[in-house]
Amino acid sequence: MFNVLLDTCVWLDLAQDRKLRPLVLVLENMVRRNMLRLVVPELVFNEFKRNRSRVAQTAARSLKGHFQQVREALTRLPGDTRRKNSLLKQLDDANHKVPIVGGQVEGVLDRLEKLLTEAKHLQPSAAAKVRAADRALHRKAPCQHENKNGMADAILYEMYVDLVKAAPPGERLAFVTHNKSDFGAQNARFPHADIANAFSRVKSLYFINLAELLRRVEPSMVSELVWEQSWEEEPRGLHELLKAEDVLFHQVWYNRKMVMRESIEDGKLKIVTRADWDKAAEGPGRHSEMVIDSVWEVSLRAQRQCEKQYGIENLGPWSDFEWGMINGKLSAIRWMLGDEWDMLDT
Repeated sequence: MFNVLLDTCVWLDLAQDRKLRPLVLVLENMVRRNMLRLVVPELVFNEFKRNRSRVAQTAARSLKGHFQQVREALTRLPGDTRRKNSLLKQLDDANHKVPIVGGQVEGVLDRLEKLLTEAKHLQPSAAAKVRAADRALHRKAPCQHENKNGMADAILYEMYVDLVKAAPPGERLAFVTHNKSDFGAQNARFPHADIANAFSRVKSLYFINLAELLRRVEPSMVSELVWEQSWEEEPRGLHELLKAEDVLFHQVWYNRKMVMRESIEDGKLKIVTRADWDKAAEGPGRHSEMVIDSVWEVSLRAQRQCEKQYGIENLGPWSDFEWGMINGKLSAIRWMLGDEWDMLDT
């Protein structure tokens, strides 16, 4: 079994980088099947929790800022107005999906925190702290850069050294980091000379790519699970939602007018003049049984226009199930667009 220590930057990049997210499922499966064991220094866990909200906010904010800059640049450019409007429409669709992207990041962060919480946690030994301080004092990797405090990285490395020394025969270890500038040699695939003695070809391995480690553990699982997640359902764009909302709105509106027609034919609803309407205002509840003739004429013209635009075959009549589905769809789309649930006004 591999005992694996992931640098904080790896955990955060798994949430931030969309290309790396399929590896989270691979990691979860390997941990569950006891193919590898995660070893988490307490400082990594604390740093992840401290940066979690920033990562989630940055994911959405950076996309929104990018779309806004592109939109402003497009509006200033001369050229074909129709083409510009088409591009702006596509930008609106993409911008509408930003909260969905932010939600995906939050979901991944939840899964990562669960892995971190359930893993074996470690505190640095006093000896590891002393060795880390010595590295910082003598500017040895990962503390070799001036004007940068690499003490946390040095403690992380020294904790890994203690793990290697304490590992029983047959146990394998791996250290994974994306921080190539501090931990890596000039050829960043290999560890810096100052830390190279902690690594070997078999027992203790150094990686700058999590996928490479996971393939070393079980290549077929990586291929299978990454491929399984390669297909992703694309969220609906803003304009597609608005178009669907328009059709559903008119289906509900037209059905309500058909109910009024039936009430008129049955004598439950009377067509009256404005004068009769005004007279009826003096009686309680009388208006609920009346419709003004001029208002109904306007409604009839709107009904004919609706039939022409959407096709009478798409306007009912509906079964109870179909009517429930239409109202449910309209409510759901309006909720996505910012209304409250059950908002069915027409």
